[in-house]
Amino acid sequence: MNQSVTLVRTCKATVIPAGDEVTLAEGASYSIAQSLGGSVTLRDVTGMYRVGESELDALGEEIKQEVLKSKEDGQDSGPFSEEKVWDAMRGCYDPEIPVNIVDLGLIYDLKIDDGDEGKKISVKMTLTAQGCGMGPVIADDAKQRILALSDVESAEVDIVWDPPWNPRMISEEGKKVLGLE
Repeated sequence: MNQSVTLVRTCKATVIPAGDEVTLAEGASYSIAQSLGGSVTLRDVTGMYRVGESELDALGEEIKQEVLKSKEDGQDSGPFSEEKVWDAMRGCYDPEIPVNIVDLGLIYDLKIDDGDEGKKISVKMTLTAQGCGMGPVIADDAKQRILALSDVESAEVDIVWDPPWNPRMISEEGKKVLGLE
């Protein structure tokens, strides 16, 4: 999605990469830098902003529906499996990079334990840069997607720094998207 948008109402957004919450004004114009995983990255001359799913209507109904439709295409159906957890995390994107967190090589560990009322999921992930303030936003996105899976009782997504991430951790699919092959 490479287009311009004028906000139809004031909305909350997250400054990229600082991670601070800001309010974007009704009538302000932006270009859509990325629309993946149910959120939109807006850009203007002063910076970049992530608009989450709950604020998409500020971009207009047409854009909201387009973004939500693309998110629905990857939604859960059928019984629980480890692959469904990986697929849920493949719906999470760094708002600056058009590659999901699995193919970026940000997921270091996945554990699935049986709980009293379902599966308990534990994930260890990293970020491309330690100073990135978007870590909690990305980790929460992963957690919410995992919790939405059938038979999941709880999910924990922790950010770790060892080993440090490097571009060699990107999957072959991710390299294709980024034009690194």
